[in-house]
Amino acid sequence: MSDTVQSTGPTERPDAATAHAWAALGGGPEAAATVTYRPAPGALQARLPVRELARATVGVCSLAAAELVARRRGTPLPAVQVDEAAVATAFVSERHLRIDGRAPTSFAPLSGFWRAADGWVRTHANYPHHRARLLAALELADPGDDPARARAALAAELAGRPAHAVQEAVYAAGGLAVAVAPTPPGVLTAGLPLVETRGLGEGPARRLAPAALPAEGVRVLDLTRVIAGPVATRTLALLGADVLRVDPPAVPEDPDAHADTGIGKRSTLLDLADPEDRRAFDALVDEADVIVGGYRPGALAAYGLTPDALAARRPGLIVAELCAWGHQGPWAGRRGFDSLVQAASGIAAVEADADGHPGVLPAQALDHGTGYLLAAAVLRALTERHATGGGRLIRLSLAGTASWLLTGVAATGSDANAVAAPDPGPWLTETASPYGTLRHALTPVHYDGAPRTWRRPPTRWGTDRPAWA
Repeated sequence: MSDTVQSTGPTERPDAATAHAWAALGGGPEAAATVTYRPAPGALQARLPVRELARATVGVCSLAAAELVARRRGTPLPAVQVDEAAVATAFVSERHLRIDGRAPTSFAPLSGFWRAADGWVRTHANYPHHRARLLAALELADPGDDPARARAALAAELAGRPAHAVQEAVYAAGGLAVAVAPTPPGVLTAGLPLVETRGLGEGPARRLAPAALPAEGVRVLDLTRVIAGPVATRTLALLGADVLRVDPPAVPEDPDAHADTGIGKRSTLLDLADPEDRRAFDALVDEADVIVGGYRPGALAAYGLTPDALAARRPGLIVAELCAWGHQGPWAGRRGFDSLVQAASGIAAVEADADGHPGVLPAQALDHGTGYLLAAAVLRALTERHATGGGRLIRLSLAGTASWLLTGVAATGSDANAVAAPDPGPWLTETASPYGTLRHALTPVHYDGAPRTWRRPPTRWGTDRPAWA
């Protein structure tokens, strides 16, 4: 395994998806036209243009990194070339992860598609508290450590209930289930923007000194969980940022997930309702450049942590917010994950099997794609702040990315005759860590001079001091 490999072969100029994503980030068309791709026939095959979406999100992230490092150094824009095989490997990084040779479990037994009385339901019960709320909403006893029995009981119960009624009952109990939309685009995702940005307060230009890496010296407070947000902050860490993840002590993270997405970062625990912990958090904000949040809209506002309040406390702050269902609309306040957005948006219907069983994308592409877009948006905001000053508010959602996939990305058809996915081997490496030896995916983000892997392994979740490096 290597951390320096580059594929050989023909290159492709960016398609409309790359240009569209770069424009959504506020970039000009001239820069987007310089991005090239090394094709990997068979990568991320699906009915929907997943390969095109995936490479575009990594392409604009790579371009944003190249733009920032060039601005800091006062040099021409480095060449940007992205390998589609690297993208395909990274977009399923959680499946390639091995910890001392052990493969983690991606989905729990009660997560998946289930027949309802009038259609299909998709559930998500990977976290213990979500499993408990799902069972409570359906008035099912917890069968304990018997997966087969648990699945049989859930299947029998859901088969007799209408899908929408299940969705609303589980939501009311704080759990996660959605009715599968029969046709795309689902009304919950149609028309949502890919990226939203606006100014956030005023302030002088905050110039970044010349550096080897685009985000070197940038302090990022990471308030995200699961995949999309952590992929964004993992990418910022790769590019030199000091990333400190902050979690509430009462909601543990899956250690296997953190071993994958925590690489390059540090991790601490703070309870914002505790006065001492809140003081520590406020001290971190006072020296932060970027705050990335992945909680539901309004969740941090309960602690007075609105974007405007944060910017007033720290002029020039970049606040990036990520959610599942969009920042406005009837579902804005609901919990959600990639698999649920696929189901409710109509993606699952497009990818359905011949017998009508709902299907899935070949990767958690909404999560990973939104993560790279979010990192790109932060990098572009740093570039703009370097020149003009002031803070920025950035907003993305999994549903916005789903809407783009369904209606805004054109398939190129270049892998119509593909019979096999590209070999991921050249894009995997091993790293010693506190969790054990990790086999993990290398980054797909690339420009001339870019790092190929991270400078540090993940620390154990929640074990670092609440302080900047």
